[in-house]
Amino acid sequence: MFMQINVLLFAGVADAVGKRNLRLNLPEKATVQTLIDRLATEYPVAADLIRHSVIALNQDYAEENQFIRPGDEVALIPPVSGGEEKQPTPLLFITEEPLSADHLICEVSNPSAGAVLTFAGIVREYTYGQRTVALEYEAYAPMALRKMEEIVGEIRQHWPEVRVAMGHRTGKLAIGEISLLIAVASPHRDEAFEAGRYAIERLKEIVPIWKKEIWEDGSQWKGPQTGPWDPRRKKNSAPPLETDT
Repeated sequence: MFMQINVLLFAGVADAVGKRNLRLNLPEKATVQTLIDRLATEYPVAADLIRHSVIALNQDYAEENQFIRPGDEVALIPPVSGGEEKQPTPLLFITEEPLSADHLICEVSNPSAGAVLTFAGIVREYTYGQRTVALEYEAYAPMALRKMEEIVGEIRQHWPEVRVAMGHRTGKLAIGEISLLIAVASPHRDEAFEAGRYAIERLKEIVPIWKKEIWEDGSQWKGPQTGPWDPRRKKNSAPPLETDT
């Protein structure tokens, strides 16, 4: 008898395997070691990293001889650091709480940064002459965070020394409140401005966050974002990658 399980992958092991979620058939009463052996065999390019990783079951670290049960939440946790210098994990979040620019600035600041740029999206009162009373934001949060991670990855390819943090509000916001914050730190100001603009433009393109404009006499949802499927979307201002054709 077999059982089907999902395995979550993170960080370097996800990059090596090329996926963040695997669906596998394992024999019933398979152990953690059985799973590690199976993954190392199926993904030899990542075998060494897999064997140095640990398995988490239902958000707790598991022993090698521990049984995996149907319905368990299974995650492969790679080592915290390896042979290369560890890149800081970016601060990316969706929240109903007020946003703090100081918080994001502290997250991205580092000894190599000679410039820190912040962008704040503010709820304004008038848009094309129409008075807005409030804005209401809604997000598909898991996908939104994943897309934010993609944006950070793109930025690191274009500007390797740049650090980025992003936070977006959800819920109902009053005039003057901050809906979006982006902080970018880099050795020089040019990269900070370029990466910051890239971040906001890409967020507008691919991150699934909607807003409802609430007026005195009605309301309207705007979104989802333009997305890669929209042929009208503008090209980004970032330089092409070496892999671009």
